Amino acid sequence: MEKNLIPLHELPNGSFGIVKKLTSKGNARRRMLDLGLIHNTCVESLMKSPAGDPTAYQIRGAVIALRSEEASKIFVESIQ
Repeated sequence: MEKNLIPLHELPNGSFGIVKKLTSKGNARRRMLDLGLIHNTCVESLMKSPAGDPTAYQIRGAVIALRSEEASKIFVESIQ
């Protein structure tokens, strides 16, 4: 694993990251790819729910919510 990569769920609110690696498998991987989480895509962490999970992310103009379990399998390079 590259040293500068962090799991998406660790990206602070208001920060941006570039998708570099996706470790999920099967249907979960297909869903992430269908949502636009492909290599070099910019993702913004918008806000966490009041309970802390899920978190809202802006990806390619759409806002989606991902649980920490799903977001932990997406690795990004923080750009902020």
